[in-house]
Amino acid sequence: MPDAECVRLYALREVIGDCHRCPLGDTRTTLVFGVGDPHARVMLIGEAPGRNEDLTGVPFVGAAGRFLDELLAHAGLKRGEVYIANVLKCRPPGNRNPAPAEVETCTPFLLEQIELIDPVVIVTLGNFATRVVLQTSESITALRGTVRTAGTRRVLPIFHPAAAIYDRSKRDVLVADFALLRALLAESQ
Repeated sequence: MPDAECVRLYALREVIGDCHRCPLGDTRTTLVFGVGDPHARVMLIGEAPGRNEDLTGVPFVGAAGRFLDELLAHAGLKRGEVYIANVLKCRPPGNRNPAPAEVETCTPFLLEQIELIDPVVIVTLGNFATRVVLQTSESITALRGTVRTAGTRRVLPIFHPAAAIYDRSKRDVLVADFALLRALLAESQ
């Protein structure tokens, strides 16, 4: 029998339903709710689904997802041990940046996911996730690799894994940030 967190996550997914609260519901293929361990100590939050995610309904399944799996290994983690979600649940056309109204529409669902997962550490992947979780206008470049707090949770802002695909210089930075995640988790045991 599923435990209470699983039941509540399922109920939240049911509340979202076949969402058309913003225009993205009319252009997406599949709503991408989130995936992973509902009791995860680490929750990773990205910006929005891309083309592959829109097709599969699973976050981080393309090249950035494969690199994310490598990064998780640097933190001593596997994908099944974390929970992965995005700020937006639907793909913006052409992978454009999320519009403010879209972020505003989806944020309550993300915040509820965070409450239900109750992670020890939230890893924000890129500008949009960092700005939403930390309620800041500071850029990811200024915040990455530093440990922040949001309520009682520790937040580790890092570059989005896709950034390293387009800019190889970010690869070592991401590896270092996931090593920092490993240290944070060791501190909290």
